[in-house]
Amino acid sequence: MKLKPIVLSFLILNSSFLICTAQSLSLVEKQIIEHVKVNMPQTEKLLIDAVNINSGTLNHEGVRQVGQLFRKEFDAMGFTTEWISLPDSLNRAGHLVAYRKGKKGKKLFLIGHLDTVFEKSMPAGPFTRLTDSTATGQGVNDMKGGDVMIIAGLKALHAQGLLDDTNITVYFTGDEESAGKPTSISRKDFIDRAKECEVALAYETAQSFDIAATARRGASGWHLTTHGKTGHSSGVFNKTMGYGAIFEAARILDEFREALSQEKYLTFNPGVIVGGTEVNYDPAQAKGTAVGKTNIVAQKVEVTGDLRFLTEAQKEAARTKMREIVAKNLNATSAEIKFSDGIPAMEPTEANTKLLEILSKASQDMGLGPVKAGDPGSRGAGDISYIAQYVSCLDGLGASGRGAHAPGETINLKEYPALIQRSALLLYRLTR
Repeated sequence: MKLKPIVLSFLILNSSFLICTAQSLSLVEKQIIEHVKVNMPQTEKLLIDAVNINSGTLNHEGVRQVGQLFRKEFDAMGFTTEWISLPDSLNRAGHLVAYRKGKKGKKLFLIGHLDTVFEKSMPAGPFTRLTDSTATGQGVNDMKGGDVMIIAGLKALHAQGLLDDTNITVYFTGDEESAGKPTSISRKDFIDRAKECEVALAYETAQSFDIAATARRGASGWHLTTHGKTGHSSGVFNKTMGYGAIFEAARILDEFREALSQEKYLTFNPGVIVGGTEVNYDPAQAKGTAVGKTNIVAQKVEVTGDLRFLTEAQKEAARTKMREIVAKNLNATSAEIKFSDGIPAMEPTEANTKLLEILSKASQDMGLGPVKAGDPGSRGAGDISYIAQYVSCLDGLGASGRGAHAPGETINLKEYPALIQRSALLLYRLTR
């Protein structure tokens, strides 16, 4: 049977493309890629087993069970494994660390997390195939899919004897979704070990097959309190009574909006506001009560919110401006604002860009196309940000999918094998 000319032309062009691609990969790299392909059934089985264990941050037993499941995989590859316990006061399960010491290539720090946002009290969400290319399940892409990617990629290298004499630390935190406070304790070991490395790769959800993160915004908190004179509302606005605490809070928040809302990568959000003649606010529970009447001028307001930023300089400049606004009080009112540090920013750096170039080259050598830097404003803060000032960083290397943090979270199983292969190739090239 004759092929139509247009079809024949496509086949010739496609064959030429595959030949060129194959020529850009070494024999060892082809073997790595083939190992990932052949072992996808075992990889998917590990993913299913992990997803079917509830590991909400506060389900300590579940977090440890997922840790034990992954620990066996690292032990089988010759890694030294440890469970890092945290003080009972932090109410967190702890972290899994797997490492091997060597002198070959870059010292790598690979980041994942064992916990999900889905607590044990929530409806069950087992691994379920929806179509040939899509599955759902609690934490299937955020980030058990990424954790399994790390393991599968390392297995592909281990099968070829390519982990010998490498220096790799894998750190799976047990509380990424809600870090134990203070983080000076819950992230101390994490930071200390990262400082011994040169390159950090985080396997949070991939935003797209052709995007990785060279920067992530940081997050911090603020707490605004305003005070005013209280009395009969008929006197509001006059020289003696003034404007009251609620008008002062409204002024400040609106000036925040006018002064800061148009700055790129900077956002602030007042999450809770409580005001009246009597106010009580519990920051631990993010819960407050207020008493007041329509004919009484409010005496106190409390507002709590977050501030997100791309660089420490941007954060400090925003805080300075907010303090200036808070100080310009309306008549017969006063106000104060306090700031609290949270997760620092993963600032864009030349070293991060160079890492992206290595990933993109690997992707193109495989025939998968280039990888570009994502928009820092589209991602929240993550564990990698705690160590971004010490090592070169790349994030968003994990599984692709939709609906993270929500019931029905999915993973793209069609893209999953290629993402693992590309990740394995990146690990190989960084450790040569």
